[in-house]
Amino acid sequence: MRLLRLTAALLLAAGVLTGCSAPASDRPLVMVSTNILGDVVSNLVGDDVEVVTLMRPGADPHAFEISAAEAARLRSADLVVSNGLGLEEGLQQHLDAAAGAGVAAFVAGDAVDVLPYTSTDAGGADDPHFWTDPAQTIAVVDALVPVLEAMDGVDAAAVAARSAAYRSELTELDADMTDAFAAIPSAQRALVTNHHVFGYLAERFGFRVVGAVIPGGTTLAAPSASDLADLVSAIDDAGVRTIFAESSQPDRLMKVLAEEADVDVTVTELFTESLTDAAGGAPDYLTMMRVNTERIATGLSP
Repeated sequence: MRLLRLTAALLLAAGVLTGCSAPASDRPLVMVSTNILGDVVSNLVGDDVEVVTLMRPGADPHAFEISAAEAARLRSADLVVSNGLGLEEGLQQHLDAAAGAGVAAFVAGDAVDVLPYTSTDAGGADDPHFWTDPAQTIAVVDALVPVLEAMDGVDAAAVAARSAAYRSELTELDADMTDAFAAIPSAQRALVTNHHVFGYLAERFGFRVVGAVIPGGTTLAAPSASDLADLVSAIDDAGVRTIFAESSQPDRLMKVLAEEADVDVTVTELFTESLTDAAGGAPDYLTMMRVNTERIATGLSP
């Protein structure tokens, strides 16, 4: 009898737990590599699609990794959205495995006008940081919307309506950035950052990329003493008074560089490769770009 009572209790407990557990979502699943793209996708699909962003707020897209459970779920997604152009260095093997398993994929880099890195030490590689130019993000949205509308279980009309509204916000952002940067004298539109991330912004809005503390296109590289010396000379020649540190990386090297330049240089933080959490100042793409625009305009204006 005691055994029967124990068995009954266990079965009851199992039933209670089963009843309390959340049912599996019957919505289409879109897995997104970076949090910038995750925000863009979420604005397009709303609650009609389950959007899972792999990259945590504040992470480095070149170096972040995922768990075995996340990798397995990636292979079961209805669609995988990634940046491409070599950005997701720590994730690429899992993206390749998902594609090999037959998961539909959208690579944002395939939709943009790709630029090579402006740095000669990057070896002519493609620059993956297209989102610093909102016009390129609009191109990604235009290419992604038909893919999302065609997914089973998606309300295509709702996606179209959300996409039109979000595209309008991106167009307004583009106009505001154009106005803000036009007020900076062309001689002062010179950018120095942790690594080469502003090529698209520079091309679109007429900036010069004077240099970067970290050579090449990846944060996984490290600067040498000669790299820093060359950059100090470039800063002196350009007369730069503000240099920019990215929020996803420590700014220690930037401060060392400011001291080595032996001029009155301000180090200003920008949000470039990752969004933040809700309290971090850049919780979404539009906010990130507006904050960066204001800081760049303030730092480089007379």
